[in-house]
Amino acid sequence: MLKIFLSSHGHMASGIKSSLDILIGNTDKITVFDAYVDEKNVQDVLDNFYKTVSEDDEVLLLSDLYGGSVNQVMFTYLNRPNTRLVSGVNLALVLELAIKETISDSELEELVETSRMMMKIVKMEALADDNDSDEFF
Repeated sequence: MLKIFLSSHGHMASGIKSSLDILIGNTDKITVFDAYVDEKNVQDVLDNFYKTVSEDDEVLLLSDLYGGSVNQVMFTYLNRPNTRLVSGVNLALVLELAIKETISDSELEELVETSRMMMKIVKMEALADDNDSDEFF
């Protein structure tokens, strides 16, 4: 089973989970941690999270910012079995991951690339030029 641990600086992680709950319903397989909002720390919460992980589970660690302090702590868990780490997450990526039961390395690479393409500068001119497309609407 795919288990996801999402952490961020501040409330971004719980905000993404809140959005997921609205969009797809129950997201129990996603554990979130909002760092630096109270006395808890990422390492202690991750240690407790790993107590729920079985040897058959896949673990996907997700962080908000590559090289940030949250990501640096998560990096130290990459020596755990079946653990991968993705940084710089957005809602599009987490939404796709939340509906997966398992994910291969190649599927993960593809989803990361797709989530990058979801970031766009939206301009009125582009929409007017693209009236024949139903990509946005």
